[in-house]
Amino acid sequence: MNDALNIYVLCVVVLFLKMFAVSCYQGWFRLRHRAFTTAEDAAVFKRAPCEAELAQVNRASRAWANDLENIPTYFALGGLAIAVNAPATATAVLSILFTVARVLHTVAYLKGMQPWRTAFYGIGILCLLGFCTSLIMTIGVR
Repeated sequence: MNDALNIYVLCVVVLFLKMFAVSCYQGWFRLRHRAFTTAEDAAVFKRAPCEAELAQVNRASRAWANDLENIPTYFALGGLAIAVNAPATATAVLSILFTVARVLHTVAYLKGMQPWRTAFYGIGILCLLGFCTSLIMTIGVR
């Protein structure tokens, strides 16, 4: 395997673990406060269902939704970059920057840190656009 592929694989794993951590974050707040919106979950703890989710759970849900708008695109573009043998250095750098930006975006989102959340989001988007440029240059479309 080449270095770009190794880095891509590592970044995919890190992004999966980050998304899993957001799910655990939501679950931890629900369990800690015994606050569940679904009747069957509340019944396990002999509680009435809550009318609304906790603020922390809502914030994590929005961070998760944002991940679902961006991370699958990275999986596709990064995988295509490997498949078409795009420049390895560009693929590796864009993968690392995207992954770091998404991790920092999640931290900033959960902590309500603006303008950092937007800055990290923007860095991630620029990385995706960088992948698009690299792919187009690699396959020779002008």
